[in-house]
Amino acid sequence: MKSVGEKTTGVTERDTRARVARLVLEHGPITASALGERVGLTPAAIRRHLDALLAEGMIEVRRTRPQPRRGRGRPAKRFVITDAGRSAFVHAYDDLATSALRFLAEKAGSRAVTEFARRQIADLERRYGPVVQEAPQHQRVRKLAEALSGDGYAAAAAKGPRPGGGEELCQHHCPVAHVAAEFPQLCEAETEAFSRLLGTPVQRLATIAHGDGICTTHVSPPSLGAGGAAGDAAESGTGTARGDAQGSDRESDRESDEESGRTSL
Repeated sequence: MKSVGEKTTGVTERDTRARVARLVLEHGPITASALGERVGLTPAAIRRHLDALLAEGMIEVRRTRPQPRRGRGRPAKRFVITDAGRSAFVHAYDDLATSALRFLAEKAGSRAVTEFARRQIADLERRYGPVVQEAPQHQRVRKLAEALSGDGYAAAAAKGPRPGGGEELCQHHCPVAHVAAEFPQLCEAETEAFSRLLGTPVQRLATIAHGDGICTTHVSPPSLGAGGAAGDAAESGTGTARGDAQGSDRESDRESDEESGRTSL
């Protein structure tokens, strides 16, 4: 029998509970009232699902710092996904993928794993490229987050912690987190692809693979990215010219030594 607040549209309680868990994964820490609004359930119905997920170890209550509040009353509980809950969304072939990469590393070395990671992420980059790079610069992080969410990464874009400090790309889910925990080359290849797609330097601040709750990537302001790229190019060009000049000097010295019959030290 359906409880009050749950529509009789053929959706089972298991389906609803899975949706609640997914919302906690994507939007946690989140309150019961916010979840109820998103799912369209009464407070009693959403509490029942949350109690069941808590009992199964899928979610847990996050204790946050007390915030100044007006009036009396206890602060609302906020729910987050647990490692067990996240594992329920992880691809079933994690163990096989990990074993395959171990074999590759043993037979061909870590460079082969890096090459594999870059090749895998190249497909993602090809698919996201048109969507991200055709967008205005100030919308690219959001467009990338939307594309990642379409592939199950539950991503979102947010402003950086300081004014003018760039943006943050947050991924609440990683389909390959268990594999990346042993092979960080997967995370590194993804970070490199983000930088190319967004056209600016990025820095990975936290990863689910390393035990953090969210994969967080800091995206530098586009102006800094352009300046840095130009600076790198100029420095590279200067270094090349300097190297060519030094090589030319050495060649001239060698020819002079040969003519005089001396051996250069």
